Amino acid sequence: MTQELFRNDSYLKECDATIKDIKNNAITLDQTVFYPTGGGQPGDSGILTLEDGRTITIANTIKDRDTGALLHLVEEGTPLPSIGTSVKAKIDWDRRYQLMRMHTALHLLCSKVDAAVSGGSIGLNKSRLDFDLPESPDKEALAAAINAEIAADKPVEIGAITDNELNENPDLIRTMSVKPPMGQGSVRTIRVSDVDYQPCGGTHVKSTGEIGPIRIGKIEKKGKQNRRINIHFAE
Repeated sequence: MTQELFRNDSYLKECDATIKDIKNNAITLDQTVFYPTGGGQPGDSGILTLEDGRTITIANTIKDRDTGALLHLVEEGTPLPSIGTSVKAKIDWDRRYQLMRMHTALHLLCSKVDAAVSGGSIGLNKSRLDFDLPESPDKEALAAAINAEIAADKPVEIGAITDNELNENPDLIRTMSVKPPMGQGSVRTIRVSDVDYQPCGGTHVKSTGEIGPIRIGKIEKKGKQNRRINIHFAE
């Protein structure tokens, strides 16, 4: 399996790697800084640079549903090197960092709405969470509460919880339809100071101050017991 370097350090922009497998338009590496689509967060794009200076553009990164292999996707027709080739893997950092800021902002949103999360999506400029909620919260009050946590510049830390501990604390799981992967003995967690703590495999900034001011967009009624809250960067 690919060593997923981004799990312990979201700020790694590149790494040396070796091509372990190639199938169709998908490259598998022995280790990578590329985050695969998951948890509502889009997969990384970027480039692989060969020893002779040639580059291969990675359009997206996903996980194979059947094998769990992390696949770096290239455009069809791209000339590919052979298995065993050494490369330097480098993500599109500006894109990734924006997604990191947005993902952490959604954790703050989640902490300010007292309801289970029924869906969500992370984008570069606009993201959303769907809540099991009968009434819409006050937009201005919600934005003010989130921006206060951002202005406080609180630390964001990567941790872990055992499968048994998570089973004993089911309230840590805020999502209704998606449960964190278990069976490996421990589950990765994200703690935003005294604000939010929950299982999460995504990439995040190191402190809330890096997010920058946000604003609440539309709050949409998607059902009798479903409110979709959209969030945007204010700048």
